[in-house]
Amino acid sequence: MGHDFSHITRRCERAVVTAYRELRETGNDDLSSFRACTALYRIHHPESSVSEARRLVSEWIDHHVVRGETGPTDGCECP
Repeated sequence: MGHDFSHITRRCERAVVTAYRELRETGNDDLSSFRACTALYRIHHPESSVSEARRLVSEWIDHHVVRGETGPTDGCECP
């Protein structure tokens, strides 16, 4: 899990992926880490619905953490 996620350009995406990785590394289970990251995304994007936040967070975690991809992802329009 110790990958560098500095290549992620969206601040909210980088924050979510970094938080998820650090929560898992410190012993938190997958579900509580996912929930915390969903809440973190909604802090960055309070206009987002819970289901939209869950979808994006799960896609980002799968893309960056599970599969270890470094390419761009779909997501929000923020910088």
